[in-house]
Amino acid sequence: MIGKEDINTEEQPELTITDRRKFNVDGSLREGVEIAPEKPKAAPEPIDESSARLVPHVKSEPAAEAEVEEMIDDGEIPGADDPASFVNFLTTLASQAAAALGAMPHPSTGQRTLDLETGKYWIDVLAMLKGKTQNNLHPTEQKLFDGILGDLQMQYVQIQQMAEERLKQQAAQKFSAQDILGKK
Repeated sequence: MIGKEDINTEEQPELTITDRRKFNVDGSLREGVEIAPEKPKAAPEPIDESSARLVPHVKSEPAAEAEVEEMIDDGEIPGADDPASFVNFLTTLASQAAAALGAMPHPSTGQRTLDLETGKYWIDVLAMLKGKTQNNLHPTEQKLFDGILGDLQMQYVQIQQMAEERLKQQAAQKFSAQDILGKK
């Protein structure tokens, strides 16, 4: 035929296929395959409670991102190096709550504001999530979660008490005892 080369005259490359599967179709071990036992994983070291605080107290400076990463050892928490990991999700929610409580600058505005309702909302979301994930987290993740939520709840209570005291002081300055008792 015109324009068609003879396929047999060209040298064809030799292709070798090696089956590296360890198991047969029925699930049995293939002949000549040896499976090495897995090395036991070392138990994670307990977290020092004094360094487990991710969200600083309201009066102190916020923790830097490097400090947060230092507290979480990637080897201890499965998937911690993944940007979409549970720990990263958790710190995102905690950052929102901390920003609402004025503990750190808001991520988008860069300014510190105090919004107790929003702070309580994010704390409630974290508490709900804690209930939903109970007994489903790595022990280190659970300790971290408990620490974050506990710190945020304590900060909320302290800020709420300070706000109530300030309102009482303002009311005391604005109204006298005679005004309250109706004597003029």
